[in-house]
Amino acid sequence: MELNKVTIIGGGVLGSQIGLMAAYVGKDVTFWLRSEGSVERTLPKLKRYGELMITDLLTAKALLGSPMGKFVYPKGLIRDWDSATAEGIDKLVADAKERFEKNVHIELDLGKALGDADVVIEAMAEDPKAKIDIYTKMKDLMPEKTILLTNSSTLLPSSFAEYTGRPEKYLALHFANTIWKNNTAEVMGHPGTCPDIYNETVKFADEINMIPLQLHKEQPGYILNSMLVPFLSSAQALLATGVADFETIDKTWELATGAPAGPFKILDIVGLETAYNINLMKPETQVEGSVSNLIGKMLKEKIDKGETGVNAGKGFYDYKK
Repeated sequence: MELNKVTIIGGGVLGSQIGLMAAYVGKDVTFWLRSEGSVERTLPKLKRYGELMITDLLTAKALLGSPMGKFVYPKGLIRDWDSATAEGIDKLVADAKERFEKNVHIELDLGKALGDADVVIEAMAEDPKAKIDIYTKMKDLMPEKTILLTNSSTLLPSSFAEYTGRPEKYLALHFANTIWKNNTAEVMGHPGTCPDIYNETVKFADEINMIPLQLHKEQPGYILNSMLVPFLSSAQALLATGVADFETIDKTWELATGAPAGPFKILDIVGLETAYNINLMKPETQVEGSVSNLIGKMLKEKIDKGETGVNAGKGFYDYKK
């Protein structure tokens, strides 16, 4: 089965990156967006992430021959560092520029976006009602051949399979941020996922230069977020309850562990709307004065100001300076 025509539902942080990564390896990519306003918000993301990918390739070229190169090269962009050459990287840069220009399309008509898709990747916010709504609208528009994947970071595919119209061809493929460097793809089916479709998804992840990480059963948060979400929640609790300011919390983590980024820098990259939606799924969020309730209010205040993270130019940190 050839999975060459890829449709991305949503143009957010990860949706943009997933589409660009698929285009980078030569696949034909269509982004379905809800409105002209969505297009206006997505185009700068595509431009920014495309430029970052090119920059990382050029930086890697400068590291050829350096012992540091093998530790920091963009693993999703260069499959084999040991055989990389300056000429080879120049070709990757040229191919990337051409493919970002020719292989990336934007469509507002859902039927047209789905019409010939081999694989559809839903990359919307963690809002169960919104996911059910889009699946219900898509199910009769997708060809019979289409594999439907969700990039949901916390929600289980079994919660939505019945709404897709193709439960046997539906599963999760979850990516980490800056996927051209952190090139992991967690593959998680549900009890009704066809094993052959699961295997095709593993193959697809490899084709777009990801390292497929196969889960044997459903797990809220998969592998990565089962570890990351509690870490970020603990940091937010420290801030929301007034234990320390966010810069001190970040500094503590970075200095004590040697990590390149603390939790609030990570939250800015993930996006505060995503963090808010994940926190909202905790029942105690509705209990006035609870820690989760305080975290929700803290995040909502920043979201209402438009301070949603790196892509907005400001989150906990100001990126406009």
